[in-house]
Amino acid sequence: MDEIITLKKFADIDLSDVFFDSLKKDYKEFENWFFKKSKEGCKAYVQYNNNKLQAFLYLKNESGEVLTDVTPNRPARKRLKIGTFKIDAHNTKLGERFIKKITDVALYIKADEIYVTIFPQHIGLIRLLQRYGFNKEGTKGEELVLVKNMKILTGNLIKDFPLLTTTGKRKFLLSIYPKYHTRLFPDSILQNEENKKYDLIKDISYTNSIHKIYISFIEGTKQLKRGDLIAIYRTKDEQGPARYRSVITSICQIEEVKTNKDFADIDDFISCTNYYSIFEPQELIQWYNKKYCIVLKMTYNIALTKRVTNGYLVDEMNLTPDYWGFFELTDEQFYKILKQGEIDESVIIN
Repeated sequence: MDEIITLKKFADIDLSDVFFDSLKKDYKEFENWFFKKSKEGCKAYVQYNNNKLQAFLYLKNESGEVLTDVTPNRPARKRLKIGTFKIDAHNTKLGERFIKKITDVALYIKADEIYVTIFPQHIGLIRLLQRYGFNKEGTKGEELVLVKNMKILTGNLIKDFPLLTTTGKRKFLLSIYPKYHTRLFPDSILQNEENKKYDLIKDISYTNSIHKIYISFIEGTKQLKRGDLIAIYRTKDEQGPARYRSVITSICQIEEVKTNKDFADIDDFISCTNYYSIFEPQELIQWYNKKYCIVLKMTYNIALTKRVTNGYLVDEMNLTPDYWGFFELTDEQFYKILKQGEIDESVIIN
């Protein structure tokens, strides 16, 4: 498993690490800036692998400030600045995890936009940012100014992440057994503001991935299409009855649906499914040969603040499906789930 992302004081980060050489080269004032942040007690998100620094992210809340040092100037807004962001150039998945961390913080401070200034030569990082909705909106000297609007949808579900619309979308409930749910969506249910603040600091690799791959053996899931919304329903564990222990925890959006027959061979299947899934190669090999093996690739848009229990679904929503594994929800049912789950409403743009 990947090393975790942690929030660490500047004072506890080794500035002499070779990881920072390119930043020192690009920004003559970088060392002075780093020491200043260190004295101010500031923190940055970092990730190490075998004690080697792989990523560094500093975020700053610049809400209410007019940006006069960029061309054109930008008016005062609730704004999150990516102050410094560098990742291992070859680690795309790690970059995606940091994008999720950035958007988590932006949602928490209810930012209207996120922006970053970046030199044009950092092509890999620019492509990563653009993939998730950052667009060139100006310049700052020789740097580009890239901005992600957190209030407007483009219609591209990857660029729009984590935002989504429920209008005109099909909605479904999909059951996942606890042993797989815990690996794919580790418990990060937020009970209060203090826990939410903590969740921005703690990191579990799979929780912090934007994309999820789940292998389904429910034939009906083959009908799913890009853009469909999925309420993830964790079935009961051994700690109590279903009405209390079976719960909706998350909302995902379908990116792609394939069957085992859509892959050239077993190696192609494993290569595709192992990247974002929580399954071991041995499991994948076993499942590849099953009659109905459906690969669901999803974006992980919303973790419900409050679990929506089976008891609520039955008693308050009168849900009595013949099969709880997978079924379509009406708009009204889906909205009730969102309301009961106390989701961050700024994620939904209708």
